[in-house]
Amino acid sequence: MIARILIRLALRNLRRHLRRTVLTASAMIVGGAFLAWSMTIDDGSHEQWVDSGVRMGSGHVTIERPEYRLRRQIDDRLPADVSRAATQALASPEVAPHVVTMSARLGINGLASSAAGARPAQIIGVDPVAEAAFGTIDDGVTEGRYLEPDDRLAAYVGADLARSLGLEVGSRFVVQAQGADGEIAGQRLNVVGIFRSRVPAIDQTTIHITLATAGEWLGSGSDVTNIAVVLRGSGRTRWVSDRLALALAEPVERGEARIVEWRDANPVLAAGVAIDEFGNYVIQGFLFVIIAFAIVNTVLMSVMHRQREFGVLQAQGLTPGQTGTVVLIEGLTLSAISGLVGVGLGLLGTWYFFGDGFDSSVFMQGIDELTFSGTAVDPIIVPIFGVRRLVQIVAFILGIGILASVYPALRAARVDVTEAMKFDR
Repeated sequence: MIARILIRLALRNLRRHLRRTVLTASAMIVGGAFLAWSMTIDDGSHEQWVDSGVRMGSGHVTIERPEYRLRRQIDDRLPADVSRAATQALASPEVAPHVVTMSARLGINGLASSAAGARPAQIIGVDPVAEAAFGTIDDGVTEGRYLEPDDRLAAYVGADLARSLGLEVGSRFVVQAQGADGEIAGQRLNVVGIFRSRVPAIDQTTIHITLATAGEWLGSGSDVTNIAVVLRGSGRTRWVSDRLALALAEPVERGEARIVEWRDANPVLAAGVAIDEFGNYVIQGFLFVIIAFAIVNTVLMSVMHRQREFGVLQAQGLTPGQTGTVVLIEGLTLSAISGLVGVGLGLLGTWYFFGDGFDSSVFMQGIDELTFSGTAVDPIIVPIFGVRRLVQIVAFILGIGILASVYPALRAARVDVTEAMKFDR
């Protein structure tokens, strides 16, 4: 009964000062709409950065030997039973729905040489079909074509590496690396395609060949050094890696395999995303500090003009705590309704105008290539409307409303009845 009375008193006061209420509510609505728009766009851009990075690298999750990432030698390949166990785990009913694609690779450091000179290279044996679905390098063809499953002794070469070696489509060159027997093995390859990924480190060093060619050249058969996995979102990385760790517990314990998440595989990208998120939080925090002051001003002005009313209410039996609760309800109601309306309008507007993508290139005139933390990214950002993020936005707005109403509520609770009765209406 008393709760209903307190709520009615709070709502009545908001109606009595409608102009002030509407002005403050408008600020909250604009702030909530901006927060919803910026958060969904930010989440979409971060997911895009991660997706571009993992497709050019080793996926959201990769299975490899612990020492592989440091040495990239043929001796660091996965045992055949570990590869089979990893493939089975990824195909299990529990994990498979979270997997978009995967690519098993044999990647080693070697030397590429031609009549024009020699250059260090990262030579990667791939299944052309799986790699085309996994990565984006096959889309960067500038000359020729990407690898095909029945290619033999064919090579797909980064543009900068090809230029430094004087190679073009149809050219022949030699690659050398340590074979499975520990001896240096050489192999002549034919260039079938040249690509540009827009990432210099890749264009200067990378060569793709088929797994069959790599196995024949190095004597490694169908062995691979790592299995890279792309998931249906970076938020599933930890869950999938935990399931793979359980499935491969014995090989991991023996030191024959480890599960690497994209944050560990690409710490520069992870740090870039974290810094950008922090910057967004700072900007949004400043915005809502201003809005919080508006709420404080609205509610506090209401308190200052209602001294006599509070005195009468307390004289009739309302406790100081209940008086403060009335004011707190006013601030919370104003924040909740305005915030929800703002978030709703922000989501609706974002979905309607940018549901198919927001072209960020309009803010980057004159920039031919958009890269982030060494990763080439698409300027078209598709917003992400995640339930978890929406709950965070609403909780943040309500939290701001509560905090902004605390001081006015304390002032109302400390009203002196005797002094308050001296105020005119």
